[in-house]
Amino acid sequence: MKKIAYSGIALLLAAGMFAACKKSFLERPPYGALTEEIIANKDGVNYLLVGAYAALDGQAPGTSALGGTGSGWMSSPTNWVYGSVAGGDAHKGSESTDQPDINAIATGQESATNTFLNAKWKAVFEGITRCNNTLKFMKQATDMTADQKKEVEAEARFLRGHYYFDLKKMFNKVPWITDSTTDMLQPNDKDIWPNIIADFTFAMNNLPETQSDIARVNKWAAQIYLAKCYLYQKQYATALPLFQSAITNGQTSNGKKYDLEPRFENNFDAATKNGPESVFAIQMVANDGTNTITNANAGDMLNYPYNSPFGCCGFFQPTQDLVNSYRTDVNGLPYVDDYNTHAVKSDMGIKSADPFTPDAGNLDPRLDWTVGRRGIPYHDWGIYPGMDWVRQQNTAGPYAGKKMIYWQFNQSLYKDAHSWAPGSAINVVVIRFSDVLLMAAECAAQTGDGETARLLINRVRHRMIDHPENWLHKYVDDTKPMGGFSNVMAANYVIGEYPAGAFASAAAALKAVKFERKLELATEGHRYFDIGRWDDGADLMKKFYDYETTITSDLTGSEYKKGRNEYFPIPQRQIDLSTKGSTSVLTQNGGY
Repeated sequence: MKKIAYSGIALLLAAGMFAACKKSFLERPPYGALTEEIIANKDGVNYLLVGAYAALDGQAPGTSALGGTGSGWMSSPTNWVYGSVAGGDAHKGSESTDQPDINAIATGQESATNTFLNAKWKAVFEGITRCNNTLKFMKQATDMTADQKKEVEAEARFLRGHYYFDLKKMFNKVPWITDSTTDMLQPNDKDIWPNIIADFTFAMNNLPETQSDIARVNKWAAQIYLAKCYLYQKQYATALPLFQSAITNGQTSNGKKYDLEPRFENNFDAATKNGPESVFAIQMVANDGTNTITNANAGDMLNYPYNSPFGCCGFFQPTQDLVNSYRTDVNGLPYVDDYNTHAVKSDMGIKSADPFTPDAGNLDPRLDWTVGRRGIPYHDWGIYPGMDWVRQQNTAGPYAGKKMIYWQFNQSLYKDAHSWAPGSAINVVVIRFSDVLLMAAECAAQTGDGETARLLINRVRHRMIDHPENWLHKYVDDTKPMGGFSNVMAANYVIGEYPAGAFASAAAALKAVKFERKLELATEGHRYFDIGRWDDGADLMKKFYDYETTITSDLTGSEYKKGRNEYFPIPQRQIDLSTKGSTSVLTQNGGY
């Protein structure tokens, strides 16, 4: 499968290092800089477009991977800090004093001076700048046909739409800057949703259904992203037919009809990436010859169990609240309203050398592909030992994340050890097909069609119901984890479908959709943005904080304020840099 090479030349081109030709030797462009004449042609424009794709990984100039201040994990495309830690999927992890700016985000107490927020803003705007440079020089190119220009414009506008969507859902009030903008000090006082929609609409109407390069976006990804924009604006009736059309007719960039992977773990395995569930993915590669992990999930380099075969660093530990959500009843359905009264047994406070028996109750099998639990196989790395692999249990709990962990048996292919913490070739799947099914279910429920919502939820659940062979099993021999898995289940997995008549109302269906998103998409960076757009944040986060603070100490003083915490503050550094005269053109979000 072909991949776009995220090369150094692309990064150089996209960084905006353009200079005019001068006669004087002293006025010549510095070595490595490129003139507009060199760029404004088919090859130059394609390099710029590759650079626009390259910025998807969040590791643009200004992060530690490419020089400057800040660290790559501050701008990770998985949004593990902003979507999952802030939303209650996971604790920050590590120690309380490590990366303290995450503590403020986890407790809802972030301020405009938080360094993480400024790093994220800069990284995403780097992607926007690269898209705009692509469009600017495409228009100047004289060796490109109209169709070639249209294809480049469609890809660049898709990517720009994605970058702006990421900023919009995080910060809401965002300045709109395009390739034709001459004054870069634009205000953030206008709603940019119409602009984002225009970009995705153009992309949908002009992108091909398939691509020769697997990393390039296609028509169906654009259509789904457009529908997602309408969903976020609560225009459910407009979004639903777009989702339904893609569900029925859509295919991936590499020509696979959209469908659920029969094996849940395939979505998070470098050996099986770019399958039928991959709608829009950021391509990652290990050992790319750069001697860095910039293209190998550098944004998630901290998120491996501590004191383990991975070496570092013990961040991003799932919460007990999340684990409890996977408890199921006798029919294999979740306890949507009172799951925390059906708590899953943990090894909190129990040393690894002391005996522990895992929970024997009914559990959704997705749990053990999402969370590392004491006494359960951790891929092929052995039985998860609990406290020995946790840096500070009292502030982060006893669990470890699992979705972005590479396997031991093929680590020579998919692990990247060119840094003090590992990277991997596991793709970051921004939108996967199960997410599409659940977004469509949400739209159906919001428009009063609870039955369609039920069928769509059940389609997601049937991935597990129909394939028990893909549930996690015990090892054949616990002392030889790479020796294979047995026929014995690793836990007591019970999962069922919602029967006909399960939802007395569309409101009940909507509640089930929301909970299913929590289960299916856990630790994938969605939760905080979901509860914000649902207007449920104050209630849901209070319940989360009230429960989780009985277990760990890191969330003391947490509060989610309605009218404030739906969005993060505009970084103060950006406000200060955006002044005309003595007044900034950027205004702060309410409550900050």
